[in-house]
Amino acid sequence: MTLIRRDRPSGMPVDAAAPLAAITPVAAITPVAAAAPLAAIAPAPTSAPAASAATAAAAPGIPSAASPSAAASTAATTIVPVEPGTAPVRVRLGGVPVDLHGQAEAVEQIRRRSLTTGERPLGVVSVNLDHLHYFGDRRVLTGAFGIRDGARGDIRWLHLIDGAPIAAQARRATGQAWPRLAGSDLIGPILEHAEADGVSVGFIGGSPDIRNRLLQALRERSPNLRVAGIWSPARAELLDMDSSSDLAAEIAAAHVDILVVCLGKPRQELWIDHFGVMTEAKVLLAFGAVVDFLAGRVSRAPEWISSHGMEWAWRLLLEPKRLAKRYLLYGPGAYRTLRRSSAGPG
Repeated sequence: MTLIRRDRPSGMPVDAAAPLAAITPVAAITPVAAAAPLAAIAPAPTSAPAASAATAAAAPGIPSAASPSAAASTAATTIVPVEPGTAPVRVRLGGVPVDLHGQAEAVEQIRRRSLTTGERPLGVVSVNLDHLHYFGDRRVLTGAFGIRDGARGDIRWLHLIDGAPIAAQARRATGQAWPRLAGSDLIGPILEHAEADGVSVGFIGGSPDIRNRLLQALRERSPNLRVAGIWSPARAELLDMDSSSDLAAEIAAAHVDILVVCLGKPRQELWIDHFGVMTEAKVLLAFGAVVDFLAGRVSRAPEWISSHGMEWAWRLLLEPKRLAKRYLLYGPGAYRTLRRSSAGPG
């Protein structure tokens, strides 16, 4: 069967049943010398580093389908079991749920869902200060007006710690260190399992140039990975209900098991919430800049920088124009929200 890997408005045929080594692109692809192998993507540290004041950039939404005291931040914590198979415990930090996991547990949960049929899709969210800026306490995109979590929701959400301030607050709340589980750290093992299990993967996000570089990088690193499609929709299409519905239907026709959604916050989470079920993907990963990392357009921070909670400064140095507002304007407010909040049941 021939499927479409769309470079809107024109498409490119891809044989979804064939491994990457058998896919011949229509246009020449420039090799990516700077791209590091998946194995080189350093895992997050197992202990939570000191909090930083980094956060969030404003991003357009999508259409609807239908100095605080230490005492305040160390208030008594209630942690409760959540839905079986989701996470050991869930807490609420800064107004958003956080599922407390180790990396192996999180990756295995994603893997199991990618191999299972007949269940709700699993949506995976990275919780950082950017996330709190949009979905935290007293924000517009709160609760049912943002990510519609809960037993009756269309998507079963997994909220993972991403960012030193969240990890530090979780440690204060529970008395236990929890690792950062950024999408850029998880994507390596997720793709390795997908390749071994014969699970198909699709990507949304990035420019047409990034799309081509991504395909080339994946072909070199994971020749047997089944890539069902790579889509690069324009922002106007994401803002349009009919266009987003058409995109979701196209993804469904491509039979994607794991869909990596890299549209930036809050657009990617809202798109998954509204259109994820229509894609028929089993797992939907809201993983931000992962396509840029995999394609080699942006390099990860050295381990010694990320282990000290300063990866935000590295990214700001690399992309000041795009990220200054996120980290310098919105960050302090989100950090205050986090520190002022008492942890409670998720």
